[in-house]
Amino acid sequence: MMDEKLTNSGKIMKDKHVRRWTELFSEQMDVRLDKRKKLEELGSNPYKNGIKPNTNFKYLIEQYEHKAKEEIGETPRYQVTARVMMVRDFGKAAFLQCDDGTARFQLYVNKQVTAEKGFAEYKLLDYGDIIYAEGDVFKTMKGELALNARELTIVTKSIRPLPEKFHGLTDAELRYRMRYVDMIMNPETREKLRKRSEIVRYIREYFYQNDFLEVETPMMHSIAGGAAAKPFMTHHNALDMGLFMRIAPELHLKRLIVGGYNKVFEMNRCFRNEGLSLKHNPEFTTIEFYWAYATYHDLMDFTEELITGIASHVLKTDVIKFGEHEIKLSGPYTRLTMREAVAKYTSSSMDQVNDRTHLIGLLKGTEQDPKKVAALSWGKLLVLAFEELVEGKLIQPTFITEYPTEVSPLSRRNDENPEFVDRFEFFMNGWEIGNAFSELNNPTDQLERFAEQAMQKEAGDDEASDVDYDFVRALEYGMPPTAGQGIGIDRLVMILTDSATIRDVILFPLLKKEQFFSSEE
Repeated sequence: MMDEKLTNSGKIMKDKHVRRWTELFSEQMDVRLDKRKKLEELGSNPYKNGIKPNTNFKYLIEQYEHKAKEEIGETPRYQVTARVMMVRDFGKAAFLQCDDGTARFQLYVNKQVTAEKGFAEYKLLDYGDIIYAEGDVFKTMKGELALNARELTIVTKSIRPLPEKFHGLTDAELRYRMRYVDMIMNPETREKLRKRSEIVRYIREYFYQNDFLEVETPMMHSIAGGAAAKPFMTHHNALDMGLFMRIAPELHLKRLIVGGYNKVFEMNRCFRNEGLSLKHNPEFTTIEFYWAYATYHDLMDFTEELITGIASHVLKTDVIKFGEHEIKLSGPYTRLTMREAVAKYTSSSMDQVNDRTHLIGLLKGTEQDPKKVAALSWGKLLVLAFEELVEGKLIQPTFITEYPTEVSPLSRRNDENPEFVDRFEFFMNGWEIGNAFSELNNPTDQLERFAEQAMQKEAGDDEASDVDYDFVRALEYGMPPTAGQGIGIDRLVMILTDSATIRDVILFPLLKKEQFFSSEE
């Protein structure tokens, strides 16, 4: 009896969801549903399977575009699948503008040429349907390349109309929310995201060629560490314990260096509970790598070679445009200490940069709270002056070195001047793209810095970390001298593809939940 009640209750709920959704259908959708029904009456499944093309449009264009109409002659029978993007109907004939993901191409349908069943299906065709066609290639009287469709069938019936043919999906919010429609309507979106894939593939190959081992580390951590960021929290029911979504893979990767791997990298997803901006998405991609017996100087050379390689092998150019800026990707890249950069871009002397009072004066023209500025140490003032007055001016690829120790809890102190660490950040277009340092491998020093972080957390800093005692224990077994770096893939791709927002280079960026109905029950 209970199972029967549950079954009936489930059926009522199912019917309710179906009814509520279909009540939103437009008149155009009803027309398409009627055509789907007529397809079924013709004996044609509107959602076919097992359909395979033997070529694509890009190949056909490469083979025939350069030939004159008379040169093409008789061609093989090609089999293609594509989405119909436009229909120019002439009654007994039509041209279909189609997109198969490699290029756009037109198909010619003619009642005298196309098989009778195929022409009947064409009459039930809508803009947006996915079709299969078989035929030979020719050029029209206007010299346009086309496929003479001798066979045609609808493979997938599109129930929901695509946006207006000539303007596409122009609303930015809808483009990101309905990325699938954005990709259908805007080939440039597909191309940009394909370029991202090519860049990522090149980066991976670069690391493989340099004998790095690709690894995978946990995404759920019992301690949020490896970076200064507010984490997302979750809960493991079976263990009854709170967990943090990974803000960085750093501490696990360095454990692997302790364990005997000398070169490791991870192309990883990280999660930080921070706001949304043109350069920030709470879920993002970085590549983080560690190299035993290397220094941060080695990593500058390594990074420069990586970026110049992407330029030559993927972008096929060493000069790119981002907005109004031209960025030269061929080396050598500028290398400045943070103090040198502040001196250069504020027209100060090195002695002035070393003076706390002078740094406070430089920050007077910024939006920083003067009382908070006056309470900062010299090291934090230097970093703030750099961030406020210099960072945005580093348009060309630039390495900034010599960071104050107090803002670098995981970096190795410089042997000659312990007030600084052996660290660099890599900038392009005024954005930080990479962060690297010679790693701290002194367990006593590391414990003290963790303790300092814990004090800051206790004082209310929700980006500070707890003490990771297991990591300290790992260092006590001995980690060889190591250099490590993280590179933000999303920001790098933004610059390399001239994308104004991070949402343009992420397939599915985080958005507010969509409200489908006037009241969600």
